[in-house]
Amino acid sequence: MNPLDAMQVFVRVAEMASFTRAADSLGLPKASVSLAVQQLESRLGARLLQRTTRRVQLTPDGQAYLARCLDLLADMDELDQMFRDDETGVHGRLRVDLPLAVARDLVMPQLPEFLARHPGIALELGSTDRRVDLIGEGFDCVLRVGPLADSSLVARHLGYFRQSNCASPAYLERHGVPASPEALLAGHRIVHYSSTLGDKPAGFEFIDPASSELREQRLPASLVVNNSDAYRAACLAGLGIIQAPVHGMQSLLDAGWLVEILPGYRAPALPVTLLYGNRRHLAKRVRLFMNWLAEVLRPSLSELP
Repeated sequence: MNPLDAMQVFVRVAEMASFTRAADSLGLPKASVSLAVQQLESRLGARLLQRTTRRVQLTPDGQAYLARCLDLLADMDELDQMFRDDETGVHGRLRVDLPLAVARDLVMPQLPEFLARHPGIALELGSTDRRVDLIGEGFDCVLRVGPLADSSLVARHLGYFRQSNCASPAYLERHGVPASPEALLAGHRIVHYSSTLGDKPAGFEFIDPASSELREQRLPASLVVNNSDAYRAACLAGLGIIQAPVHGMQSLLDAGWLVEILPGYRAPALPVTLLYGNRRHLAKRVRLFMNWLAEVLRPSLSELP
């Protein structure tokens, strides 16, 4: 196997943390995949993967080599397509990750049009609320909603999702409609969302209209969830108040299944950001998808927080 093909095999094994799954995805015998990695390690004089009976993981040398391989393979892909003006000629695997609600409400309805325009792209779409490891899990780009942690990734800011305060009609019938954040103390409850269960949940957050400062009203939680679908379902079931991006709530508000409360005391808008690896040249398919995604989200975004 030539060095370039061996690199592609190594990248797939590293991404999937499995020789068996990598072999299945590449359509190769498992023995060929294992031999390709062994020959690559022998040529480099370094152990790239730590193999156990249960898992395969990158060594420190493997992590460094993976980053360089991704750069090189992206450059090679760019060279192959640099003289092609026809976007339908773009091909290759594209792995992206989106928050669950964004994928469900905004991206999936328009995705057929993108894939029809680019039939050569094989899209792998992750859509959970877990913050994936872009480099370690082999993603080309990810969309993040909310504040960013410090990282070496390249960030492309797209805008902000405005938030709304929602409750079900049944909940408001039992507890009343609050006229101010202070009125929430009269028996109201909140459903907390936390991407990591066990973290200290926030209370009812809002921008004070008098001072424009961020404030928080502590409230008891009826429930803590780590999934946006469960968060919305809990509100529909009347378990408490939620604070969520407008784009995911609008259809429920229009149908009367949920009611917006305290519209003058909304939580801060959430920044929406595309993240990708710090590579000199992005593959054309990655640029095309990110530009398309930015256009799809534009009607749902505000420019100011």
